[in-house]
Amino acid sequence: MKFKYSCLSRRRFLSWLGGGWLATFVCSLIYPLFKAITPPYREPDEVVLLIKEVIELQPNSVKYFSWGIKPGILKRNDDGQLIAFVGVCTHLDCNVQYLPEKRKFFCACHEGWYDENGLNIAGPPPKPLRRLFVYEESDHLIIRREEKA
Repeated sequence: MKFKYSCLSRRRFLSWLGGGWLATFVCSLIYPLFKAITPPYREPDEVVLLIKEVIELQPNSVKYFSWGIKPGILKRNDDGQLIAFVGVCTHLDCNVQYLPEKRKFFCACHEGWYDENGLNIAGPPPKPLRRLFVYEESDHLIIRREEKA
């Protein structure tokens, strides 16, 4: 009984190896060019929400919104005040979530914890959550980023 199997010839192996090397070399030349012509991420100056979207937000609850390509978190405090944060961890930009029963923000990537005001209290986050300014203008809620001095 004869077994038939296909074996890769030396010539074919070297041709695949050379082709792979050439493809890697071409990609290493094209990638920097692609990065040079694509604009870097720029976060928005402001986000506008309708007041009627957040009017029924209960104390100690949050509403998520889009802050460019990152999530934003709008939270209503017990006194009725609205505060907003960029919803990513200051450690490695992982998304954070608000846990109302614990009254804390949590980053699941490396178990980072923030208190209900966005201050880092446990885990690896080096800084508090980035706070955004919130104010009302007619029937709109405007959320702005902090102005750099």
